[in-house]
Amino acid sequence: MKPPARQSVGGFYDIMEYMSQEGYDKIVAELRQLETVELPRVKDAIAEARDKGDLSENFEYHAAKREQGKLLGRIRFMQRVLEFARVIDKSKLRSDGIGLLNKVEMVNLGNNAKMTYTIVSPHEANMSEGKLSIKSPIARALLGKNEGDIVEVRVPVGILKLRIESVTR
Repeated sequence: MKPPARQSVGGFYDIMEYMSQEGYDKIVAELRQLETVELPRVKDAIAEARDKGDLSENFEYHAAKREQGKLLGRIRFMQRVLEFARVIDKSKLRSDGIGLLNKVEMVNLGNNAKMTYTIVSPHEANMSEGKLSIKSPIARALLGKNEGDIVEVRVPVGILKLRIESVTR
C-alpha cells in the first residue's frame, strides 16, 4: 500500500512543500503582518468610504473592496502554503549530490560567467538574493549532480552548459 503523495483539497492537488526554517519564518511574519496590520487598515478604509453615502458611485469604497479581496486571497494562499509546509532539518539532508538548500557555485561554459545559487522551495525563490527555485530548469538539471560535473540545461534562450565548481551543504 503506497502512502498518498497528493491530497485533493477544494479541487486542487496540493503536495508538501519543503523549505528552510528561514523561509517558513518569513512567510509566517508576512501572514501576521497581513492579518494584523493590512486587513484592519483595509476594513477601516471600507467603513470610512461606506460612511460617505451612495455606494454605487463611491470609487473609494469599490477600490477598498478590491484591495480587501486581493488581501484575503493572499492570506488564504499563504495559509495553504503553511498548511503543507515542512521545515527541513539541514543536518538530516543527504550529502550524495546536489539537493534542496545546497549552495552551488557554477560556471557558464558559454561565457565563463560565475554563478552562485542556493536551491530553495518555490516560495523562497528570489533571484536577487541568489535563491533558485528547485522547480526551475537549472535546479532540476543540477539535482543529484556533484562538483566537477558538467550539466546541459534547456532554457528559453537555448541550451546552457554549466560546470559545477563547488557545493556547500
